[in-house]
Amino acid sequence: MMRLERLRADHADALLEFERENRAYFARSVPDRGDAYFADFASRHRALLAEQDAGLCHFHVLVDDRGDLAGRVNLVDVEDGAAELGYRIGERAAGRGVATAAVEEMCRLAAMAYGLSALIAVTTLDNPASRAVLARNGFTVVENISIDGRPGVRFRRRLVATG
Repeated sequence: MMRLERLRADHADALLEFERENRAYFARSVPDRGDAYFADFASRHRALLAEQDAGLCHFHVLVDDRGDLAGRVNLVDVEDGAAELGYRIGERAAGRGVATAAVEEMCRLAAMAYGLSALIAVTTLDNPASRAVLARNGFTVVENISIDGRPGVRFRRRLVATG
């Protein structure tokens, strides 16, 4: 059983370990964060918490039943009832429906807890797993784009708050 937890200061060490452990795995499908991200992680984490406190973003970690981080799911650039969805699921949890379930839960939270009416997501064409997760969660392609020089697509999903 996995659960989303809103990012807190005490997640910093586990999140840094998660990012280090999965760095090579993530770099196979998304641009690498670079060495500076890891060297300055503590100040970056504090900055994320400040953005979250200001209501600009909603950051979450995905925690498994042992308390280990399995991924992260974020809503960034919150504005006018919409936000951009981003997610990373670690290699140990990949291929088991974890990303699909985490995105589904985030869509529910986005509508119910954060009052959002739409989510945007982007991915490269050479990341079929991410495209499948978005499609399974009701996202539809709205335009072709370029992501760091690679062909990609932008998705959108309308949200409806349900009790």
